[in-house]
Formats: sequence, structure tokens, C-alpha cells
Amino acid sequence: MLIDKEEDVAAAMHEIGKEPILGFDTETRPAFRKGVSYNPSLIQLATAQRVFLLHLSHISFSDEIKEILSSADIIKTGVAVGNDVKELIALSRFSPGGFHDLGDLARGLGMHTCGLRNLAANLLGFRISKGVQCSNWGRKVLTSQQIIYAATDAWISRKIYMEFLKLGVIKEAPVEPA
Repeated sequence: MLIDKEEDVAAAMHEIGKEPILGFDTETRPAFRKGVSYNPSLIQLATAQRVFLLHLSHISFSDEIKEILSSADIIKTGVAVGNDVKELIALSRFSPGGFHDLGDLARGLGMHTCGLRNLAANLLGFRISKGVQCSNWGRKVLTSQQIIYAATDAWISRKIYMEFLKLGVIKEAPVEPA
């Protein structure tokens, strides 16, 4: 679900806030010149039922969004989440809570391939495409390929976390909503 209107943010955050485990990622326009960087353009949050794409080119990085990202009661999981969080804090300060890095978890288990694509292949049995990764995430209108790619990254992150739970690698998990 692409959230690109301010009036849709509250309902999306209400639904997201009910979830104990979220897949998490961000997308940022790539910079191909030294010393040039861009703010994150998209925040992806995957629930058990859908993926929300928060298009920061159209909506503000609001207190409602920061509240979800600050909650220690809601697990947000992905690969290299520390970098994504650092970039979001530079955009607007908040105190992150509940973030779990799948790459760190995989390294702690002695796995040598800890990227999202390889974790998906090793744990879920399929590979995801990274072809759109370096596209222009700062566009006003995202392509259908960008939307699918962004949603897949967050969804896969949640699926991998759930697989780690199923395998007993992670001992505790919040209770899933009814």
C-alpha cells in the first residue's frame, strides 16, 4: 500500500501499530558522486497482511511514524537496519527502539552470506531480484518495478525473521495479533 498522501498516514500507522513484528527497510536515491548524499525517500514496513510504503517525497516524516520506529514493543527487522535508522535520525531526530538486524543475527549463527538476497535463498528457498536497487528513489512517481522491489524487501525481512523464530534461533517473540 503506497502511502503518498498526508491524510492516509494516520490510518496506516494505526494498522501498523497493532503489529508485533514488522519487516523494515528504507530506499534512498543513490549518489554517484563523492560528497553527495540524499535523504531516505521511502520507508517500507511489512505487517503480516500487507506492506506499507511511506513515500517521503510526498508525506512528512511525522511524529506518528517516529512513534512506531521508537517503540521497543514492536520489532522492526531487516538487513543493515543501523544504516537506515542513522539516515532517518539525520532526517528528523527520534529514539529508535525494537530494531533487530537479520545480518547480525545470521553472522552470530556463523552464516557467511548475510545479505537479504542470500538469506532468502538459504532460509526460504528462493532468490529475490535486486535489479531496481540503484534506481532513482527520489522520483515523484515510483515505477511499478520500484514498488514491487521495495515491498518485497520489507516482506522478505519479516519472513526471514519468522523463519528464524520457527527454527528456534530467536527465543522470544511478541504475540501475533488475532
